[in-house]
Amino acid sequence: MAEAAALRDVRGCLAAFPREARELGWPESVPYLDKPPSPLEFYREWVSPNKPCIIQNAISHWPALKKWTLVYLREAVGPKVVSVAVTPNGYADAVFQDRFVMPEERQMPFVDFLDIVEKKVTSPNVFYVQKQCSNLTEEFPELVCDVQPDIPWMSEALGKKPDAVNFWLGESSAVTSLHKDHYENLYCVVSGEKQFLLHPPSDRPFIPYELYQPATYQVSEDGSFEIVDEKSADKVPWIPLDPLSPNLERYPEYAQAKPLRCTVKAGEMLYLPSLWFHHVQQSHGCVAVNYWYDMEYDLKYSYYQLLDGLTKAVKVS
Repeated sequence: MAEAAALRDVRGCLAAFPREARELGWPESVPYLDKPPSPLEFYREWVSPNKPCIIQNAISHWPALKKWTLVYLREAVGPKVVSVAVTPNGYADAVFQDRFVMPEERQMPFVDFLDIVEKKVTSPNVFYVQKQCSNLTEEFPELVCDVQPDIPWMSEALGKKPDAVNFWLGESSAVTSLHKDHYENLYCVVSGEKQFLLHPPSDRPFIPYELYQPATYQVSEDGSFEIVDEKSADKVPWIPLDPLSPNLERYPEYAQAKPLRCTVKAGEMLYLPSLWFHHVQQSHGCVAVNYWYDMEYDLKYSYYQLLDGLTKAVKVS
């Protein structure tokens, strides 16, 4: 009896916590800054309190903003073979048919990829340059001089250089499923726009996780995709919920969550703090570069781990 009452109390605290966090710290919309902040101001006002913002005029000096048309990218990168994520439905690294399914990582000439993006060649599948291993510097070194190797005021604020600088280009049907990262993320849109749906870490009690067998899309001889299990791999914790069309019968707690939505346009930079959940869509042919700075594994991280552990514990009780 006492244990049941204690469990009810814990559930009540977990349900109240996100609301209290919103009232104390989270804005109702993502704020805009009209210029880059100083390193001290950025750390004090945004990194330390773990708040997102959209920064204008932070990358206006980049040559990429004027140069990176698809015609220019075709000339600059040419037929070089690059890594492209290919899926039948636009969802790479997402839950599908009770699996955590990763894309086919296809090695293909960049010009062939652009033919698909520009619809010079038709394909029933969805193609997305999205390899997150500092692919800008590793696979597209020809383009680095048009941007920056790091964001100086961010590097000074954090006292470190980015772990990775990534290049993104894909079709409008390519969607990034809801997830979080252990990085301080500066996401810069060069052309087109990105639509972000965000949840603060404090919404964790309302966001479902389940364990899934990892698998990969593989192309069959007839050109169709099959899902092949990675049988030796451990199960992957992932969010099965689509925040754009949530199944509230299965995940009723999500009805209490309050996402923030924002659109990041060409020339703008989103600061996406570590551990914030995000779901991303884009305009067709959108080009972006992001900088991943490793987060500090400090007391804030420990508090999140406690929140995550308590949320898991009450769900299995």
